[in-house]
Amino acid sequence: MISDLPEILCGPGFLSPAGEKPLLVFNDSRVRKARLIGRSRQSGAEVEFLLLERELRSGKDPGRVWKVMTRRSRRRKPGSAYVFYDDKGAEIANAVITGGEGEYRFLEFETPVSDDWLERYGHIPLPPYIKREDTPADAQRYQTIYAKAVGSAAAPTAGLHFTRDTLDRLASCGIESAFVTLHVGLGTFLPVRSENIEDHVMHEEHFLITGESADRIEKAKTEGRRIIAVGTTSVRTLESAWDEGRLKREWQVTSAFIYPGYKFKIVDALFTNFHTPGSTLLMLVCAFADGTFSGKDLILESYAEAVREEYRFFSYGDAILIS
Repeated sequence: MISDLPEILCGPGFLSPAGEKPLLVFNDSRVRKARLIGRSRQSGAEVEFLLLERELRSGKDPGRVWKVMTRRSRRRKPGSAYVFYDDKGAEIANAVITGGEGEYRFLEFETPVSDDWLERYGHIPLPPYIKREDTPADAQRYQTIYAKAVGSAAAPTAGLHFTRDTLDRLASCGIESAFVTLHVGLGTFLPVRSENIEDHVMHEEHFLITGESADRIEKAKTEGRRIIAVGTTSVRTLESAWDEGRLKREWQVTSAFIYPGYKFKIVDALFTNFHTPGSTLLMLVCAFADGTFSGKDLILESYAEAVREEYRFFSYGDAILIS
């Protein structure tokens, strides 16, 4: 049970040789209401867009051009125009496709689109396997309780397990926490389609480690305390920023693809959900479990047991602790 986590982490199995307790690292990125539904000016058909990140273009105001994902993206040719409405049918925005790049399209609005505007008119981008429209409750349920920095197109879902009571109990038994920020985008959830996994190209995601968090994590590492990453995004952040015994500070980008054979540099344990087959997330988990046993075999055996015991998978599912 997740409620047992404070007792587990304060137990002898997670203490350093000197008896020091581990450090938990969380991703505090907040999901923006990044899903917009427009109507094609050419055909009148409804088209859904997922706004991933702002594109900074010379001569353009920030927030006018967005990198987006959309279904049937090949049909979204440069010059395709769209109009957006509020829930009362009033026109609130106009935009046009200006180009594309792989799975992405670039959508340019007549006037800048801010996070405040999206909070008012956008929709929470629930995972595609949740077959319903978002509700007002999802604006909170699909956020971690410590979410802070707006910018993700999907939640760092391992953190959804943590309640205020759980965090308080962890702190009361001496478990320290640190927070990093990685804005979840295509790099996290785009499936691997290459037959050879080494041919898969990870998309860049932006992340931040503040000086305060870096100092806390480095101190724990120097003291021999175990670093426990909450979620695969925290793993990728830490592993990407670790350089010759130190963490690089401030905003950075990562396209790190972690799969079996990778040698972890800083993370000692991983708390994460059960992931979809063929995902880079599952490959990272297999890499983390590599050791005495085959990581892939160990994880697939664990997944098979989870299926037999009717565990819940994916974003709102159960979790696993690997050390």
